[in-house]
Amino acid sequence: MADALLVVLRKVALSLAEGALEKIGKEVVEAAPLMTDFEHSMKQIEGELSVLQAFINQVSAQRVSDKAFDAWLDQVRDVAHEVEDIIDEYAYLTAQAVDTSSFFKRKFHQFKGIAAWKKFPGQISQVEARIQRLSEMRNRYGFSVSQLDRTNNFQLSIQFSLSNSAYLIDNSEIVGNADEIGKLTQWLLEEKQDRSLIAILGMGGLGKTAIASTVYKNQKIITSFDCHAWVIVSQTYQVEELLREIINQLIIKERASMASGFMTMSRMRLVEVIQSYLRDKKYFVVLDDVWDKDAWLFLNYAFVRNERGSKVLITTRRKDVSSLAADNYVIELKTLKDAESWELFCKKAFHASEDNICPENIRCWATKIVAKCQGLPLAIVTIGSILSYRDLKEHEWAFFFKQLSWQLANNPELSWISSVLKLSLNDLPSYLRSCFLYCSIFPEDYKIRRKLISKLWIAEGLVEERGDGTTMEEVAECYLMELTQRSLLQVTERKACGRARTFLMHDLVREITSTIAKKEKFSVALAHGGASTSQVAHEARRLCIQRGAQTLNSLSSSRLRSFILFDTEVPCSWIHDTVSCFRLLRVLCLRFVNVEQVPGVITELYNLRYLDMSYTKVKMIPASFGKLVNLQVLDLRDTYVEELPLEITMLTKLRQLQVYALYDILQRSPNSFSATKFFGNICHLKNLQALQVVSANKDLVSQLGNLNLMRSLAIAEVRQSYIAELWNSLTKMPNLKRLIISTCNVNETLDMEMLKPLPNLTTFVLSGKLERGLLPSIFSVKLKQLKLDWSSLKKDPVSSLSHMLNLVDLFLTGGYAGEQLTFRNRWFPNLKCLQLADMEHLNWIEVEDGTMMNLQCLSLAGLRNLKAVPDGIKYIRALHEMFLTDMSNEFIVRLHGSDNHIVQHIPNIKKFESSDSQAVNNVYIPWLAEKFGSGAVAHLALDGSMGVVCASGNHFKSEE
Repeated sequence: MADALLVVLRKVALSLAEGALEKIGKEVVEAAPLMTDFEHSMKQIEGELSVLQAFINQVSAQRVSDKAFDAWLDQVRDVAHEVEDIIDEYAYLTAQAVDTSSFFKRKFHQFKGIAAWKKFPGQISQVEARIQRLSEMRNRYGFSVSQLDRTNNFQLSIQFSLSNSAYLIDNSEIVGNADEIGKLTQWLLEEKQDRSLIAILGMGGLGKTAIASTVYKNQKIITSFDCHAWVIVSQTYQVEELLREIINQLIIKERASMASGFMTMSRMRLVEVIQSYLRDKKYFVVLDDVWDKDAWLFLNYAFVRNERGSKVLITTRRKDVSSLAADNYVIELKTLKDAESWELFCKKAFHASEDNICPENIRCWATKIVAKCQGLPLAIVTIGSILSYRDLKEHEWAFFFKQLSWQLANNPELSWISSVLKLSLNDLPSYLRSCFLYCSIFPEDYKIRRKLISKLWIAEGLVEERGDGTTMEEVAECYLMELTQRSLLQVTERKACGRARTFLMHDLVREITSTIAKKEKFSVALAHGGASTSQVAHEARRLCIQRGAQTLNSLSSSRLRSFILFDTEVPCSWIHDTVSCFRLLRVLCLRFVNVEQVPGVITELYNLRYLDMSYTKVKMIPASFGKLVNLQVLDLRDTYVEELPLEITMLTKLRQLQVYALYDILQRSPNSFSATKFFGNICHLKNLQALQVVSANKDLVSQLGNLNLMRSLAIAEVRQSYIAELWNSLTKMPNLKRLIISTCNVNETLDMEMLKPLPNLTTFVLSGKLERGLLPSIFSVKLKQLKLDWSSLKKDPVSSLSHMLNLVDLFLTGGYAGEQLTFRNRWFPNLKCLQLADMEHLNWIEVEDGTMMNLQCLSLAGLRNLKAVPDGIKYIRALHEMFLTDMSNEFIVRLHGSDNHIVQHIPNIKKFESSDSQAVNNVYIPWLAEKFGSGAVAHLALDGSMGVVCASGNHFKSEE
């Protein structure tokens, strides 16, 4: 690299005046040996970084309550960050050196560039010296990784204390979970001969142990078994100790005679002793707090299957452990309902008052405190118990609520909460721990989208490449699934195929995780500005600003790698000044920010992997974007960008390119999306996996065939003359799952009869007329979502699609010119959502008994000729939501009158005219805010898009 750099420097020197040539020549000569030595040092320091990161990952999650070690480890992290900065700075300057045009544009900055190169050897020497001092400090104070056992013992004692305290809870203290306790009792008392394994699953603090204790101490249950035992397994169990404890509890009478022997028995001998004793017994064993399936391997042999109706009950936070039990013997606990949370809190906080009544003067703050607990019994009980000793004064309760985050991190009386929740965090392997810490950067109650968090993890280098044909996106999804199986993230929404779409982190888990992330300088989330937060933000590697960005005094930080801005009020000038300080950024998210042009400084961010400027007013992408050669994700959804510069083809590492505006959220219009013009040869973007929405042209449709990693494609302005070549390209995309095609105008007709099906397609949207009004046979049997718009079909499309047994969502908008649609018995067994819209001649819908038995949502829109409510709707008992938009007056009258009995079983029926903006907003805005955040509503209101928004959530949701 040094030789190449010297060549570049000489070229720069030749472009300058003679005096400058002589001076820069001396600089080059002086810099040459330093640069040569530096390359050798760089290789060494990169190796040092990998060792530092491995060491930090190994010990950071295992050490607790060791302040001296934590202080030392904090300095190790600082050194690791310094090394990473040097490596990233090296990559940055290398790119600048190769970009000769950049040098010519900045002739008078060349000496500064050489000075930056000269600094590297000194920086490396300082880092090496710090590493040496840290090594000496470790020896001086006796820090050793081998001492982790001491910490593990401390952690183990916490687990036993927590489990024991939950076991001792009186039944009268339990609120909620009556159904779960009843079900457990029924399972334990049922007359089933084979040994049954039962599991209680849930996140820490939900009351798994307390519920298990309730049934374990039930006398009716106890007397139905010959013997019983309660064993705490814990994270750091020893098989021999578990087996001895089981013997200690089960074999009561013989224990004295064998006391001297079983303490020295081998593992196998202990198993044999338990087997021998239980062979003719009906036993009941509770294994509390099981973290690992391996714990069951030996216990499974010890707990003999003796056809006596024995029962084993396990409590766990991990889904893979609960899967040891049969599906119908797993109880997954949820957080308490609001009323149950309030009842439990009042029992604890106001136990001294009559009937546990909350005084009116503090009710407001008590309600907020309970809401903060989000139905977690452990938090409600612990916080309620602490507040029971406080004065019932409004200012004192208000102060406690405002300081709750600090209290959780620092108040010893609340340590139970953090201890329980930290156990799950400390159990994470290093690769999952970093990913989970990243989740805490988002605001409270934020629904984390699967595609978004996956992209961020990948951009940050937190996802491993497995090299077996598995994409990093698929690996990231595995990480998410593992976090949900460990009860750390909750799935809040699923796609039609059952795949998780959004996740939620419990607020108290987020508070504790955020505190750890801040302490380790991993990330900082700022809910408000202020000078006190500037230093923390300066030290962090990742920064998320939710509000009050402009009040921060300074955000200059060369260490920052992720900058996510939720504050939509900041001006473009603030963004330019701030981002200019973060030249080593990997992630920049400016979604919903009120800017009209891309800040020029962004194109200087050589290390940038992820850039999100969606839902902004940006109109043009500059040619200088070609310098962002490491960019993996470019998100320009719902902007005003109409074309991309030729230089975009230089971004060969792009994996996701999304640039379009959605004009009609409900997609009832013929042209719902804008199409973006793409110049140049798209073949260069061989890593593209998602591209939407691009405008078709003759060259583009043929070039697409080179993008064989493509998984999601949306292409607009398609002409019949492109179809054959386009389909030929699509057949070369073996991973293509999602396809959207729209024609260039409402009069363009596509002939697709001779085309072959795309075998792996699961989502297909086709907008445009079809030749002769006939439905082509191009639909894959795997298809789960199908949307046909303005197809002008002459034959009832329902019968043609009835063979598609996997279909979950079906949308027909303006697609049929006939008068009647018929849904026969046994058709569409998996359909959950159906929308029929804008068919002007449709006057009858026949629904037979036994069709669409799993349909949950039905939308009828613009069917002005339909006068009666389809009688067969009464047979669809699963239907719980019905949207009626722009329907005839006669239809609405019959809905409330003679046909009302048909829809009585549907709990949620919403009807309105799309011209009634207030009615539309009442239905649509809450859904929009929940899906995209409040920023989306503000954005639509600002640019006037609310006027064309149609109200219904029943449409294809845009991919993140």
